[in-house]
Amino acid sequence: MTRFDDHFQQALSDLSQKGLRRITQIMQPQQGPMVIRMIDNRLLCDFSSNDYLGLSHHPLLKERAQIWTEQVGVGARASRLVSGSLIFHQQVEEKVARFKRKEAALLFPSGWQANASVLPALFRLSQEQTGHKALVFTDRLNHASLHHGCAAAGAGQIRFRHNDLVHLTALLEKYQSEKGLRFIITESVFSMDGDQANIIGLRKIADQFNAFLYLDEAHATGILGVEGRGLSADQLGADLVMGTFSKALGCFGAYIAGSRAVCDWLINSCSGFIYSTALPPSMLGAMDAALDIVPTMDIERHRLLEKATWLRQQLQQVGLDTGLSSTPIIPIIIGENSKTLQAAKFLEENDILTIAIRPPTVPSHSSRLRIALTAIHDDRMLEQLCSSLVKLASFLTRQV
Repeated sequence: MTRFDDHFQQALSDLSQKGLRRITQIMQPQQGPMVIRMIDNRLLCDFSSNDYLGLSHHPLLKERAQIWTEQVGVGARASRLVSGSLIFHQQVEEKVARFKRKEAALLFPSGWQANASVLPALFRLSQEQTGHKALVFTDRLNHASLHHGCAAAGAGQIRFRHNDLVHLTALLEKYQSEKGLRFIITESVFSMDGDQANIIGLRKIADQFNAFLYLDEAHATGILGVEGRGLSADQLGADLVMGTFSKALGCFGAYIAGSRAVCDWLINSCSGFIYSTALPPSMLGAMDAALDIVPTMDIERHRLLEKATWLRQQLQQVGLDTGLSSTPIIPIIIGENSKTLQAAKFLEENDILTIAIRPPTVPSHSSRLRIALTAIHDDRMLEQLCSSLVKLASFLTRQV
């Protein structure tokens, strides 16, 4: 106990009354997408994870993680600019750069850390090179890590309506006379809505207004684009791409990929790279294996997208709101916090694990269940999910 605990307890009570309190649930992974929730030993089919291709249990990832650990130990021992850079870091970075069709890449401990520390370094460049603050144009529904990176830099965001390139263009025109480097910051697949950005349109606008395009490809990499390279690798592309290994690639960590010059600049200026202990050999081994496997999984990607299309159609037919989803991320937008929590509990009673996503993760009055399909969900599991969601639609109608 501390003398501040009463304040914490009151704040937690306030969250509970608003239906916004979160708790951790300990899960024990089983075969495929099945998990056991440890608090009640209940077996659930997990439709909430980001393991889109099922690689988290792939034998090659586990084998290479073990081999690289045996070779050099469990830790990198230091940050990258001290003595923590191993030949394995270089190998994986070169492979990432080839995968994303960029000149160079850098590894980071997590996607959050990459976004939160790369953006301030980029924006600082504007002040140093032009003497003026960066002009930062951001999609309103960007991930919290992107908003945090802007806040950490002290950058005022000029926010455009979600995926509205007409609005973005109007804002760029409005600020055209302002000095300072221009940055457009967005995701390619939005993690809570499952819809996609128009990469070709964004690239054209960035070129028109001489803006730097920064693209978060965390949820696109592995499942979209040629060989799963994401939405930007085979287009005109972004100036800098961020992505993660913790979703379709099945392990952990993140990367940025771009020109050699921008990567060299970040080595010298990005706090998240400079001051973090380097990623351990085990994760590097899993990353390396994932980069070998993902380009070969076209069949799994095709089937996964077919499953998602089928499920969206079934849900829309019974009146469930799936938003603008066009990917394996399928939101079921309910609105009220308490009603969304009831819906998640209803599905759990039907042995389906989904998570109630509530503000501030999503905008107010847009609480939802977030369904995430994976390549390891079989037809029987999908039928069970669909049947349960049809029952949920009826349940929600009775709650009105």
